Amino acid sequence: MRGEVLHYDEDQGFGFITGADGNRYTFTRENLRRPTPMPNGTTVEFQAGGGQARDVFPTAAQPTGPAVDAGTGAPSAQAVSRPLAAAAQAQHFGRSAEPGEPTDLWGYFWRGLTQNYFNFAGRARRKEYWGYCLFWVVCLLIVGGIGIFTDVALGNFDSDVSAAVTVGLCGTFLLATFLPGLGMTVRRLHDIGLSGWLYLVIFIPTFGSLIILVFALMPTQARENQWGPVPAGVRL
Repeated sequence: MRGEVLHYDEDQGFGFITGADGNRYTFTRENLRRPTPMPNGTTVEFQAGGGQARDVFPTAAQPTGPAVDAGTGAPSAQAVSRPLAAAAQAQHFGRSAEPGEPTDLWGYFWRGLTQNYFNFAGRARRKEYWGYCLFWVVCLLIVGGIGIFTDVALGNFDSDVSAAVTVGLCGTFLLATFLPGLGMTVRRLHDIGLSGWLYLVIFIPTFGSLIILVFALMPTQARENQWGPVPAGVRL
């Protein structure tokens, strides 16, 4: 896939690419096909997967410096206009081109079930996390209500079958939403500067869920970290 480098930190060996599909991908020094400078605006080719860019390489040689007018020694008009054109292209190709950047709770929930179904990279602000949780609970209640209504209509509560439809529908819903819910929690941990592996504390009896709840309530880390920039819409 073709994309454009939004930012690359040479010291930390970490950066971001906006792909031709409008999505943002992270990459590290290890993901470069060969060591090479990656200034902002560099056009690259890469392999995308799980929110990360791999096998990244520039598609053409990048200019090493501004052209200079031979008569005056000042940067030429072409050299002066190039950064402006690059900035305009980056704006068109960058965040504004990302499809459906949601700001409402339902939009966050729907993106979690579609675009971010297998996404364990990047960051999720508190509004995104709790928007997902809210509509997840609403959908679970709706699915459960449909199951109960169906079981009542079929007379299952009066037989040995009991609430078979309700259990089946709710179980299917829980399985279908397990991965996006896990990914959302991992990205929420990334957003406060913690490793997603800390989700494993949920297996601590009694206290594990409370620890995850405290993490989920913590405010966004107000700076770029190793998992990405500050999420859109966060007031710093």
